[in-house]
Amino acid sequence: MGSLELYKAKKLKEEEYTGDGSVDFNGQPAIRDRTGKWSAGTIILLNQGLATLAFFGVEVNLVLFLTRVLQQENAEAANTVSKWTGTVYIFSLLGAFLSDSYWGRYKTCAIFQSIFLIGLVLLSLSTQVFLLKPRGCGNETTECNTHSSWELGLFYISIYMVALGNGGYQPNTATFGADQFDTEDPKECYSKVAFFSYFYLSLNIGELFSNTILVYFENKGLWALGFWASTASATLALLLFLGGTNRYRHFKPRGNPVPRISQVLVAATKKCFVRIPQGEDASNLYEAEGSKNGARKMLHTQGIKFMDRAAFVTAQDEEELKQSEHKNNPWRLCPISQVEEVKCILRLLPIWLCTIIYSVVFTQMASLFMVQGDAMNTQISTFRIPAASISCFNLLSAALFIFLYRRVVDPVVRGVRKDSKGLTELQRMGIGLVIAVMAMVSAGIVEWYRLKYARKDCKQCEGSSTLSIFWQVPQYGLIGASEVFMYVGQLEFFNAQAPDGLKSFGSALCMTSISLGNYMSSLLVAIVMKISTVDNMPGWIPGNQNMGHLDRFYFLLAGLTAVDLVIYVGCASWYKSIKFGGEEDEKDYDEV
Repeated sequence: MGSLELYKAKKLKEEEYTGDGSVDFNGQPAIRDRTGKWSAGTIILLNQGLATLAFFGVEVNLVLFLTRVLQQENAEAANTVSKWTGTVYIFSLLGAFLSDSYWGRYKTCAIFQSIFLIGLVLLSLSTQVFLLKPRGCGNETTECNTHSSWELGLFYISIYMVALGNGGYQPNTATFGADQFDTEDPKECYSKVAFFSYFYLSLNIGELFSNTILVYFENKGLWALGFWASTASATLALLLFLGGTNRYRHFKPRGNPVPRISQVLVAATKKCFVRIPQGEDASNLYEAEGSKNGARKMLHTQGIKFMDRAAFVTAQDEEELKQSEHKNNPWRLCPISQVEEVKCILRLLPIWLCTIIYSVVFTQMASLFMVQGDAMNTQISTFRIPAASISCFNLLSAALFIFLYRRVVDPVVRGVRKDSKGLTELQRMGIGLVIAVMAMVSAGIVEWYRLKYARKDCKQCEGSSTLSIFWQVPQYGLIGASEVFMYVGQLEFFNAQAPDGLKSFGSALCMTSISLGNYMSSLLVAIVMKISTVDNMPGWIPGNQNMGHLDRFYFLLAGLTAVDLVIYVGCASWYKSIKFGGEEDEKDYDEV
């Protein structure tokens, strides 16, 4: 009876703590009822919404600010914004690296959000005190004075601090929010999946407010007011984040991953000529005792067998292990868990590459969709609708489909497919690609009809077609629906499939996909114009859109996305999921 009571007490003690190895702020095992879950997750969602509002309050009208206040030409301003946006995504890799390697996600988020806030304060001050001269300039009628080099320098320092801060914390916020849910607990595991949908919803709500309210004031020339509103939002976001400090769960950083990856590549290469017996199984592969920094043990998987050579124990390795008291030379012999970490990254890369074409489609909303809308009928009575405002239908569609997926589609799929967790991340990403093809086809059809009702002789094509701009709503709505399946699925997929020491890096892959999509879109436009302007033809995307064939470009994107879908299906079929082992799994693994 005494042993039974001891067992129950031990079991009760185990149930008090999380099962995924997370710790509290003091580095002690996290107590389940005092940390994490939705009390912490909600704080992070609010933080994300407010921070997104602050960032897009600057980003969405930056081109207009550069042309109206700093007197840059359109091409120069567009180039400045492109460089700045690209820098944001580069800094996301820096933030992910520091988080996974040294600082941890909480510290990284706190530091980079502080930098973000300081940048916004400097931007607001420099705009109000130095850049808006004479008072009231920067609107459609009043030009601002020229600025000195140090005033321009202060402006660029401030916006690049904003880029550094936003880029540094973005890949860590979603991952840190997911950390608040224990994957070893079924209820919390389901909440973790739901978190990513609500995370993307909070991002869209913040962006919606920026693209409507803040844009309105900034378009009127109230730049300082708009930037101070962003600053206030970022301040509240940081205070909320710091206020939840005692509620958060944390995972300890595992150190720089570059040496770990390099060791596997070097060790496997050194043994490239070693003959490994046919049918070699995991029992002949090296595994160190215990795990480093509380990381879960990764089990051996089939495929990419060349990397297994790094863990294959040769006669020379056995002799060195005996002489060094079972301490391995990491540049010649690596634990299979370390090898699996590299194999996992290699498996993720083809899936990630397939998401870049989708990002090309996604970026059209901020570029060619605007050009198309501006050349349509934007009048409602005496009011002219800004082409950019139609993007609100994208945000509303994303919010609607998040709700429909969580409340309708997912429960139905779970009911039909018994003993199933619903649609997998890879399946949802595939659905996102299918909807993206539909969006491009819709855009192409609308453009074909726009040209049919357009005046060919216009110099400035603004409102030159009688076709209403509201015909763009379906293409924006379809892009919003595809985001829910692609980007939310992508966040979940990379978070679940990235090794424990590279979770933030997985989130950063999503951001770099968008960045590369921007660059590929620019390259594709350049190639199309080069080919379509032969023999003095105006090309598909000329200055006068009524003389071009933007519809053909949209259909081209639909075709490329369809090809990408086929490749993606092949990559997804080939993909093997990451495998972690608990105590029982480790026992089975050793007996193989």
